[in-house]
Amino acid sequence: MVMNIRIEGVAKKLIRDHIFITGSKSESNRLLILQQLFPEISIDNLSDADDTHHLQHALKTSDTEIHIGHAGTAMRFLTAFFATQKGRTVFLSGSDRMHHRPIQILVDALKALGANISYTEKKGFPPLKITGKDLTEKSVNINGNVSSQYISALLLVAPHLPNGLHLKLQGRITSMPYIEMTLSLLDQIGVSSSFNGQDIEIHPLRQIPSRSIVVESDWSSASYFYSIVALSEVGSEITLSAYKETSLQGDSVLSHIYRHFGVTTEFLEHKIVLKKVAMISGLDKNSHFTADLNKAPDIAQPIAVTCFGLGISCDLTGLHTLKIKETDRLEALKAELTKLGADIFVTSESLHLKRRLHMSSGVRVKTYHDHRMAMAFAPLGMLTSIEILDANVVTKSYRNFWIHLKQIGFHLVEV
Repeated sequence: MVMNIRIEGVAKKLIRDHIFITGSKSESNRLLILQQLFPEISIDNLSDADDTHHLQHALKTSDTEIHIGHAGTAMRFLTAFFATQKGRTVFLSGSDRMHHRPIQILVDALKALGANISYTEKKGFPPLKITGKDLTEKSVNINGNVSSQYISALLLVAPHLPNGLHLKLQGRITSMPYIEMTLSLLDQIGVSSSFNGQDIEIHPLRQIPSRSIVVESDWSSASYFYSIVALSEVGSEITLSAYKETSLQGDSVLSHIYRHFGVTTEFLEHKIVLKKVAMISGLDKNSHFTADLNKAPDIAQPIAVTCFGLGISCDLTGLHTLKIKETDRLEALKAELTKLGADIFVTSESLHLKRRLHMSSGVRVKTYHDHRMAMAFAPLGMLTSIEILDANVVTKSYRNFWIHLKQIGFHLVEV
């Protein structure tokens, strides 16, 4: 059921609270694939995101037809996984938007390894027919500037391949932290690998000792609380659990980025404390913000909205992968921020926001079936009345988001 939420402000702009966020979707989904290949793995603090639930169901079911909704990670990871399941045929499909998200680069790479995959509708896009088999070829080339999920999908199944995998990345590498996350998880379960220059080598592995892995809480989800603290009064603080200073997640760069917006991060045992220590506004000298988010594109939305809320200008680059997410996130940001009064333009890989002169109230923000649009714009409820359309889309990655906003004092009305 579609639900809109109107945000009518907050009880107070001096916020103090403690939020527990479940495990990283990125880590959880990688570990679920590895657990299916190596049942000796047990997982604690698994993500409660829709994407993770879709992936869990797909891995457990014996059905021939598998539908994964909007779960892009599940589509990529399952394409590689089912390609290695000898003798099993599946038809893998998703939402209408999923059927417009390209997958040919991954399919071509798997075919080069010997996979049997065909398109059931439009070439280069899901739905797919996949018949699993032994993939005996070892070497494949893939562009490094495409979605890192294509690369991670190959790396996750690589230890299960008879001869392992030699992956040669071509060109500039996008979202490197996600590739490093995958390699780190492989290392944790005992997979031997090397990453030299543009070449990744994964050696085959048949069995591992029993082990339990605890998933760190999701840094992407933390980004919205960084935004809230940035827009709050000096002295506000929110404690988030469970996090660690040495993280596998590229979005942990938030702790450095948000210093520019007057927010510090204190690392304690299994938690972080976000504190608003300075007021930042468009009237401040050198208030313009510039960042290359090539390594962490998923935090572009909360950063852009934070800059708009604070009234400062920004130039964000390295965002080419946002064009093929749940929606074209660059165009979506431009459309919705413009409604609110922003002077903004975007290119195919960048966003440029001028200093805000005013902010409209009562704006109805479209989310375009994109969970991150809903959550990125919600913090503006600190400053103005705003309505988030299709608000329950947040369950894709953060099921308790609205509950947690109520907890810290947001006035929410279901429309």
